[in-house]
Amino acid sequence: MTPPATPADTDAPTDPEVIGRFATARVVCLGDIMLDRYVYGRVDRISPEAPIPVITVEREAAMLGGVGNVARNVAALGGTASLVATIGDDDAGREVVRLLADETRIEPDLITDIGRATTVKTRFVAAAQQLLRADHEVSLPLSQTAVDDVVSAARAEMENAGAIVLSDYAKGCLSDNVLQAIIGAAREMKLPVIVDPKSADFTRYSGATLIKPNLKELALATGLPCETDSQIMDAAHEALTKSNATALLITRSQHGMTLVTRTDDGLDAAHFPARAIEVFDVSGAGDTVLAVLGLAIAAGAPMAQAARIANAAAGLVVAKIGTAVVRADEVSHALQSEGVSKADRKICARDEAAGMAHRWKAQGQSVGFTNGCFDLIHPGHLSLLRQSKAECDRLVVGLNSDSSVKRLKGEARPLQSEMARALVLASLEDVDMVVIFSDDTPLELIKILEPDVLVKGADYTVDTVVGADVVQAAGGRIVLAKLVPGESTSHTVKRMTG
Repeated sequence: MTPPATPADTDAPTDPEVIGRFATARVVCLGDIMLDRYVYGRVDRISPEAPIPVITVEREAAMLGGVGNVARNVAALGGTASLVATIGDDDAGREVVRLLADETRIEPDLITDIGRATTVKTRFVAAAQQLLRADHEVSLPLSQTAVDDVVSAARAEMENAGAIVLSDYAKGCLSDNVLQAIIGAAREMKLPVIVDPKSADFTRYSGATLIKPNLKELALATGLPCETDSQIMDAAHEALTKSNATALLITRSQHGMTLVTRTDDGLDAAHFPARAIEVFDVSGAGDTVLAVLGLAIAAGAPMAQAARIANAAAGLVVAKIGTAVVRADEVSHALQSEGVSKADRKICARDEAAGMAHRWKAQGQSVGFTNGCFDLIHPGHLSLLRQSKAECDRLVVGLNSDSSVKRLKGEARPLQSEMARALVLASLEDVDMVVIFSDDTPLELIKILEPDVLVKGADYTVDTVVGADVVQAAGGRIVLAKLVPGESTSHTVKRMTG
């Protein structure tokens, strides 16, 4: 398979240009909406009634699922989502309405179908692992009145949109007559249609621009094996023939994604390797990919570029908890990290660092924090970092920016730029993340990172460590690391200058 096209190879806009256009792009999100509930707790024992774990519930949360999560991702990326879906006249439907009221970039058009229940998926989670999922759902066709209302609402929203995404969870919203009416209207408007399929009958999506099956869905739709690259290409050819679609984006789990496109000479394929560094929860990953595809295409990206951006987003969302979303700045950073060293990837912006720290903690890993100017790394610095890492699973280093160092140390400092200092720190095995901050103290950074352990040199006391009260109030601890006598940047500079 050929490598994916890049903006340098085509007349396509650059990735930053595409992501910058997200703020003015509008995507219609149509399909099955649901309520995702999460019950979090801990498991300390096995039930005496049966060999099953007993979960002690600590907290519960609810969020939009299905096409609602697609719309959430569009909004989180800075775009505007026109959400068209059906709900039941029930408490779950009313909770969906309440959740949407908090989403300023989602414009909902919900149709209440009397007699149908709103789909609810409840997941029980302990020690960062799902124990059980309980589904409450009715997968019946919509009433004719609801069908007419859905088609009417979607057509109206499509007038001002750059793309429409169809999220089919096989719960009844995307019936054959709804699909035919919407895809037909989109073709008349020359509006791209991106489908996340659940039906094994791809003829139902006839005329769509892009269909996004996983390997299992592709195999079921074609009756062909999908284990090797050549088998996948054969199945893709069969699926494209059946669906009369322009392209397929086949998601292949740990093997990434493959985009297969019709051309005048046959089929063209581009492969995108999986980008996830850590896979924690795949819930909603397909929703994220669908949202990014729709938003990127609406922002003017060719399909290959949209697929590459969606692949980067997928690598981010599977490292998050539950039905999660990604933000435009996260995707931008992930794309910029392509081809750079591991050390470069450890250098994070503040919000990205906070998200990663919270995910580490959710996975049961302890997060430590230390900070400094680190201008000319010396044995004292290495000792501090080694001792800090020994106190935690993941070590985050707060690094004073150049402007901050000048205020603290004088105009002659720093001797090295903040990026040079950050790269040196990030290349050290004991350091898991570097965050540059511009304040005189790391207090605000500590507040958003919420570390379990805060480490400073023994020339401080607990009372004088900045952020000690914040960490201790949250149940964390303060560690004073042993100093290496005679080792400091100031001493090193004096020796260099005589």
